[in-house]
Amino acid sequence: MSKELARHEIRQKAVQALFPLDVNQDLNKKDAIDAALELERDEMIDKEQEHFVPDYLDFLVTGVCDHKMELDEKIKNHLRKGWRLERLAKMDLVILRIGLFEMLYVTDVPNKVALNEAVELAKTFSDEDSRKFINGILSTVNTEIEASL
Repeated sequence: MSKELARHEIRQKAVQALFPLDVNQDLNKKDAIDAALELERDEMIDKEQEHFVPDYLDFLVTGVCDHKMELDEKIKNHLRKGWRLERLAKMDLVILRIGLFEMLYVTDVPNKVALNEAVELAKTFSDEDSRKFINGILSTVNTEIEASL
């Protein structure tokens, strides 16, 4: 029986794939996703006993990679004076990119859900200060998006 991953679990796997992609320029997307899925590999087998990559995981990782420059620019625009992307923890940057990508490009995920999921990812992969920082940036972006509607 194959295991279907919930979107929250997929987001966790996206963090685990995007983090090494951000650090290791020689790593390709497929290998990063495969490594992220490796821990649950035996549970993620389809009827033909072949491993699969959940569509939403591929969509998130591809989307964040394809829009990385735009996402980073949006993050830069919301940093306090004197702060640069290079100063941010890599994990926080990856989580911010995922949250922003969902807010800007995923129509079936409400912005508040994307924001809350990013905060939950920060609870899992980062610390309390990072959680507050990520919540602040994404809340500001969400307010701007809502004001433009």
